[in-house]
Amino acid sequence: MPRIIEIRSYNLKPDTRSEFDRIARTEVRTMLEQHGTDVVAARPCLADETTYYLIRAYASIAERDASQALFYGGRAWKDGPREAIVACIESYTTIVIEADENTIDGLRDQPKANS
Repeated sequence: MPRIIEIRSYNLKPDTRSEFDRIARTEVRTMLEQHGTDVVAARPCLADETTYYLIRAYASIAERDASQALFYGGRAWKDGPREAIVACIESYTTIVIEADENTIDGLRDQPKANS
């Protein structure tokens, strides 16, 4: 059965991507996962220095809407990393599509091998 994936592309202000990535990886991703969100991938874009993407998977549009309302309306987000994250963002675009589990797993962040 297909799931819903949300692909969010952030256009970041110049020279903020490293800070955005640090906060996204160390705080926001953990908060989202603790909130029950399936974070498929979150990382800097390979093509330029000001783009970052986040991919999340949900069972349905209704689950996505409810999950995001709870997360973004919660004190942990508002009193936590929200201000620092928002300060880095110039704009963002969100795309929501259906995908099967194989596609979602193919998009999933892979652990980095130790060199």
